[in-house]
Amino acid sequence: MIHNSIVESPFSLNILNGNLIGGKVIEAKKCLNDLVGFFDDESKRSEMKQDELIYEVLSLLPVKENTEGGLFFGRTIIHPGKVGDEYYMTKGHFHSNSNRAEYYWGLEGEGMLILMNRDRNTWAERIFPGSLHYIPGHVAHRTANISNIRLIIGACWPSDAGHDYDEIQNKGFSSRLMEVNGKPQLIG
Repeated sequence: MIHNSIVESPFSLNILNGNLIGGKVIEAKKCLNDLVGFFDDESKRSEMKQDELIYEVLSLLPVKENTEGGLFFGRTIIHPGKVGDEYYMTKGHFHSNSNRAEYYWGLEGEGMLILMNRDRNTWAERIFPGSLHYIPGHVAHRTANISNIRLIIGACWPSDAGHDYDEIQNKGFSSRLMEVNGKPQLIG
């Protein structure tokens, strides 16, 4: 006997701000003191209010991490601000399973998606509400807020991608996104 049924989704998404509800939602917050060594001007960073919230992440994990064929879904908010002339940004990462791709999309504000391949070539794409960004495998990525309001982005990635933050912590990106004459520019 075949049974057909309709059930409500155990998850919900606020399409305007990316808030996630239901299932296993993990929240992470990064303050300035969590970003030691990530900004170019460490002395300027260390003089600033260390508990200032730089970015926050919600991740919906409907399957166990490293599940082949699974997908994770997330939302990041990057608050406006700069350390010296460098915009507030996420730490950035390669994927542990480096061949895994990811999608980002803009929900609110304006920012830049900073990308770097294994040859350390760096480029950036402008993020804005409605923008969609495909991040191929073997490419490190981070986001920066270039506006005066919060930047909100959505993301979807394979549950077996993992995150390699160590390589970026140790070697950084080959270019930095700085404000030059009032405009964002990659310097490197």
